[in-house]
Amino acid sequence: MSEPRSALPPSYSRVSLGVITSSTEANLLGNVHGGEIMKLADSTAGAVAQRHSGGPAVTAALDEMALLQPVHVGDIVRTFAQVNWAGRSSMEIGVRVEAQPWGSATDEPLHVASAYFVFVAIDADGRSRPVPELLPQTPSEVRRQREAEIRRAHRLARKQEIERGREA
Repeated sequence: MSEPRSALPPSYSRVSLGVITSSTEANLLGNVHGGEIMKLADSTAGAVAQRHSGGPAVTAALDEMALLQPVHVGDIVRTFAQVNWAGRSSMEIGVRVEAQPWGSATDEPLHVASAYFVFVAIDADGRSRPVPELLPQTPSEVRRQREAEIRRAHRLARKQEIERGREA
């Protein structure tokens, strides 16, 4: 097994994807299903995790997803994602989703969703493998890393509390 690469900045693996939504993704209200937005966010996060870890990585958890505004059929949807935190084999990937009406270049993109995914890098046998450390370089990247550490601490505390409750 190869040694993990040295520390990488979030900019190394940052990804943006874009799509035009269609009626096949719509719900009965004519808006795009939240699950479709979640799938696009997960795909974007997966590309970031693959780039940062230098190989396969799988979704381990969706820590949080907030759907802030509806996305309409025909909107141009763009996702922006980067690594917020990296541990031994896991990474938190933050994703921002924006939408803009396809026919109007003057409308500002609207922030429609945000999500935090946890990915684990895996080897050919499906076992976890080490990932490079994260080297934040800007105040925003340092803030994102700190907030990701808080989310991780909350995930672990919640898991421990649930396990204690099951033992009682």
